[in-house]
Amino acid sequence: MKSIEIDRSKRLKEEPTKGHNRWHPDVTSVVEADLGEEVVLETRDAADCQIRKGMGVQNLVGLDAKVAHPLTGAVYVKGAQPGDLLEVEYLDIIPQPYGWTRFRSGGGFLRDEFTEPYLVHWDISDGWATSEQLAGVRIPNGSFMGTAGIAPSQSQLEEWTRREADLVSRGGIAQPPDPIDAVPSGGAVATHGVRTIPPRENCGNVDAKQLTKGSKLFIPVSVEGALYSAGDAHFAQGDGECCLTAIEMGATVAVSFQVHKGEAARHNIRWPRFSHPGYFLPPEWAAPRNFIATMGMPVRKDGTQEGEDLTLAAKNALLNMIDLLQERGWTREQAYIICSVAVDLKVSNVVDLPNVTVSAFLPEDIFQG
Repeated sequence: MKSIEIDRSKRLKEEPTKGHNRWHPDVTSVVEADLGEEVVLETRDAADCQIRKGMGVQNLVGLDAKVAHPLTGAVYVKGAQPGDLLEVEYLDIIPQPYGWTRFRSGGGFLRDEFTEPYLVHWDISDGWATSEQLAGVRIPNGSFMGTAGIAPSQSQLEEWTRREADLVSRGGIAQPPDPIDAVPSGGAVATHGVRTIPPRENCGNVDAKQLTKGSKLFIPVSVEGALYSAGDAHFAQGDGECCLTAIEMGATVAVSFQVHKGEAARHNIRWPRFSHPGYFLPPEWAAPRNFIATMGMPVRKDGTQEGEDLTLAAKNALLNMIDLLQERGWTREQAYIICSVAVDLKVSNVVDLPNVTVSAFLPEDIFQG
């Protein structure tokens, strides 16, 4: 077994030989792994250990803003070559005892609706997360790595930088390479490495809650050794992670690797895939067993009918769920947090035009008593 151990009392910038927070083909490998060998990585939370129990929302002002996500690695996988398909099996994901959820001005899916920051602290023990700020809510363990991926090739790096700059020029949202808060703090990785905020062909920050213990992640390899890294663990999350964060935590993740030689090149596999041989959670939570759901359709508040707009439908489903939770006594901010950590957005139809429909599923069993 190989391992990368970290000191969580320190920031990544204080242990720069243990990881990085930009994607680049020149990131340094920390360990080498044989195929089938177990590798254990200790990871930091998405904010790089800056948020701690007892902090108030006022303490979030002035935090380093461009540290996401501190990744542990890279792991050089012996035998992995460009054109191969890397298989990553998640053998175990062990949570740390503290987590947090926050939203901030200008971030999140409903950023036009929630303009003031908010922060919730979670205690994690015995397979559950609870919070004094959400009394009566108990969230079951659904631990997974929010961000995990492999290094891009130089040509991918250049293509991603170009296409995201083009999006920004057309009024879209993307974050260009930026050396501020970068680890490593100098050289090509800092100046040209792409931010880890969006997922891409190398996987990265996909926030797929089904990538729990027992799952397998498949990524087309672009550099020798693949250079796998992971971080940004979540104890639980609703499909959508709507407020911007889940139950964010540090974790210890055990993985093993297999390489399918030439598979990505042979079948022109460009994007990641993942699988699970069983239920990714106990079935009563994966389904979930006992739920209430709200619907959203692409109709604006002023009554304007839009067509085939799944984004607007999803926003309306969430707003309707927030209304439902407020009817039950939760504040609007508490309701938004509950949606982000426990409510699943699901596409119900994409063909019944104009009203494509998204539903928001709330598991009733998270409420005690």
